[in-house]
Amino acid sequence: MADIKEFVINDRRKFTAEGDVRPDAPPSEPKPPRPETLQRPEDSDAARLVEHKGPQAVPTPVAAQDSGAEGAPGESDEMLPPAPTAEQVQQARRAFDATVDRLDTAIRATNPGMEHPPKITFERVVQSLYMQALMQLGGAAGPGQQPQVDLLGARQTIDMLGVLGEKTKGNLTDAEAKLLDTALFELHMGFLEVTQALSRQAATRKPGAGVPPAPGGPSIVR
Repeated sequence: MADIKEFVINDRRKFTAEGDVRPDAPPSEPKPPRPETLQRPEDSDAARLVEHKGPQAVPTPVAAQDSGAEGAPGESDEMLPPAPTAEQVQQARRAFDATVDRLDTAIRATNPGMEHPPKITFERVVQSLYMQALMQLGGAAGPGQQPQVDLLGARQTIDMLGVLGEKTKGNLTDAEAKLLDTALFELHMGFLEVTQALSRQAATRKPGAGVPPAPGGPSIVR
């Protein structure tokens, strides 16, 4: 007859039948912390330290100091991306010039006899903004058509020419300065003429009558 081995049965229940904790029960293993109880990064000592430094902890970017513009709340603490290095600027410029040369070559190849596109100069920049402002003041209307006026757009374009003049003061030739002054004078006078014409139209209307503008008169683009 085979030998019968003796088995030992260990009661690993933690509680007795009466609900009491057994004195020989194994200790409970600690439960892993729940995700919501884990420490968030913003609760760390480093984050609290940065938070208590206040708005002076982050230096104001140079561009923001020069412009004097104030952004939305919280934007002053965000650093602007770093400016490109001189080498990066030169590389981008060389790549741009090479691409433009290839584009000009392809255009002339498909259009024999076509001249090289005119070079952009200060005079062409002033003339472009001048013509844009004239169109916004209703100068693009054809014969018999009612001029469509964009006062806000015209004002911004005229202000662009003003800023251009301020930033280039002392660095222009006599011809360039005369061209800019003449363009600004004519645009200022044209802006006043259009606004006065619109005021006269508004004064001749009866309240609530909805009389349309006089034929040939300017109308505001909405």
